[in-house]
Amino acid sequence: MMKKIVMLMLLALPIQLCAQDNTWEKPEEEETQEAQAKVNPDAKYLRGAVPMKDGQVVFSTHIAAPGKTAGEVYDIIRQYMKKMLGEKNQINSVMALEDKENGKVGVAITEWLVFKSNVIVLDRTQLRFVLQADCHDGSADITMSRISYVYGEKKDQQRYKAEEWITDDEAVNKKNTKLLPLSGKFRRKTIDRKDFLFNKLETLLK
Repeated sequence: MMKKIVMLMLLALPIQLCAQDNTWEKPEEEETQEAQAKVNPDAKYLRGAVPMKDGQVVFSTHIAAPGKTAGEVYDIIRQYMKKMLGEKNQINSVMALEDKENGKVGVAITEWLVFKSNVIVLDRTQLRFVLQADCHDGSADITMSRISYVYGEKKDQQRYKAEEWITDDEAVNKKNTKLLPLSGKFRRKTIDRKDFLFNKLETLLK
């Protein structure tokens, strides 16, 4: 009887160890971010999420491109920017800069940013920005700047610059616990769009 109990305990041991190992699958920082998001869905959009540079809203990121020359990095990014121009959400977007010799390429984007769409409501804004890349051997520096909005239909259109509309002071409450109702939705969707573009370029350059 004692041997049978010992054998059962030994059989159960690997299962317990596996269960313990699973707690280390995600980095602690990632788990913290997920926990914060569950408590407050606005957490990632609060103060500090919209950076300012020389009085302007400028999002930037440095992306590694292992083993690729500056020319190869340029070609990959230019190809993706050209593809962007044909997407159905684009309005009057154009290639704004093509300088392969100096590793610089950019697009001036005007596109629809949709807040809510159903059979009753279509709430959207025109989002305007410049997306530019400085290409190097093994990396690229990406910026998203000159951000502005045209909100509403023809007669009732309102125009906003990012600097007066989605900054910490304009779009986040004083307690830094949530976004303000109107400007906050612009801030949230702009950050989402920036994240999508930066993540897409990072994937392409891997």
